[in-house]
Amino acid sequence: MKGFVLPRTRHDGACVTRSQAARGPIRRVTHRMAYGATALGLGALSAIALAPLHIAPAGVVAFGGLWFQLERTASLRGAFVLGWLFGLGSFLVGLSWITEAFSADAARFGALALPALAALSAGLALFPACSVAAARLLAGRAGGVPLALALAAFWVAGEWLRGAVLTGFPWNIAGHAWGASDAGLQAAALVGIHGLGLLAVLAAVLAGVAVRQRRVGPALAATVIIALPWAWGTTRLADAMPADAPGIRLRLVQPNIAQDLKWAEGERERILGRLLALSAAPAADGVAPTHIIWPESAVPYLLAESPAIRAAVARIIPPGGALLTGAVRRTIADDGGPALLNSLVALDDTGAITAAYDKIQLVPFGEYQPLRRLLADLPKITVGTVDFIPGPPREAMRVAGLPPLWPLICYEAIFPTTLPAQGPAPGWILTVTNDAWFGTSWGPYQHALAARLRAIELGLPLIRVANSGISLVTD
Repeated sequence: MKGFVLPRTRHDGACVTRSQAARGPIRRVTHRMAYGATALGLGALSAIALAPLHIAPAGVVAFGGLWFQLERTASLRGAFVLGWLFGLGSFLVGLSWITEAFSADAARFGALALPALAALSAGLALFPACSVAAARLLAGRAGGVPLALALAAFWVAGEWLRGAVLTGFPWNIAGHAWGASDAGLQAAALVGIHGLGLLAVLAAVLAGVAVRQRRVGPALAATVIIALPWAWGTTRLADAMPADAPGIRLRLVQPNIAQDLKWAEGERERILGRLLALSAAPAADGVAPTHIIWPESAVPYLLAESPAIRAAVARIIPPGGALLTGAVRRTIADDGGPALLNSLVALDDTGAITAAYDKIQLVPFGEYQPLRRLLADLPKITVGTVDFIPGPPREAMRVAGLPPLWPLICYEAIFPTTLPAQGPAPGWILTVTNDAWFGTSWGPYQHALAARLRAIELGLPLIRVANSGISLVTD
């Protein structure tokens, strides 16, 4: 009979219609889609455990869920895809602020904002992909606690690699989840930011094991992992506060200049005037500053080549004191071509530049164009076509009337650093930045938290001066 289809017969004699047979692949596809969507969602959830929201339970659910999915994934390929999807979700949410940078020149770069976020997130997600696959490989067929230990260890190893490979990008790493608590962050002085990350991920995955297996042991271990660093940090913070530096009075100037105006024609005099006015204003308590600090690239002039501008600035510098400011300086590249330096310079009350530090860790596509010969047609986001180049190795800066300082310019503050074995020992950290690129997004909060961690790791007070965003002083 036309249109009538006999049922197929399996080897065991059971009858299966074509419609029933088709459900198998459909179910597999549906299962994979749900699996992938869950991994993406868990990754997105992990981002809200970090600054500025600091919703700690979200991190527990995210990494506990990642462990649970990995336990059900037998193949290395599946583990790699799982880690990549988790990382993609995390970076898409946690780094969404980078789209703000493209709005500073929306006519040229606005259309690139979302593709850039997607490309960056997809590339960075390769690190958690490798971490999750490595955990599956090490644990073999084991699940439970052995898999949890492997996942935590390789996750943090992947974050360390992310901070070192190519130019490195250790932004929004697991240790930043402790940023909700000053006490919790203090353990960075003992184990560093990656040690904090190991504790955070291990506690989260052990909590997942405890819920999944209904065991008390992993839950107790997770509780101890969280409680001990917090208790130690609480004790550390209860110690006496350090004494003020006698005779030193700093004025931090945050001019809040919008990024689209910072280098605009006709705005230079207004910006300089605002900086000078804020610097010269009477102190609220009547105590005049001894030193003034301006943010990264504060002056829209080539300060070293502008004697008249330096003379105008010198009039607001306290006698015997100094002004520290971010400034752009011209130099010559190794190939003999023109280049720029992103610098921190100190001026005395005569307007002379008495000390300078040139930024080492530069922002790819922002301050310079990587692989310029291959990507010659792709412009950098910052103004102009000339690349910035890194300066010589960092040393403590000496400025009259101040203890030696450890300079960090903007992006450099996200990288763990060590103090020099030789030369003057720094007495404090100074970081200047221009977070106007990030608007009012999550970016400035994440950036400021990373800077605070440098103070805890190095055991030095930190001064942070921003063009906009978050300026702060922390012991």
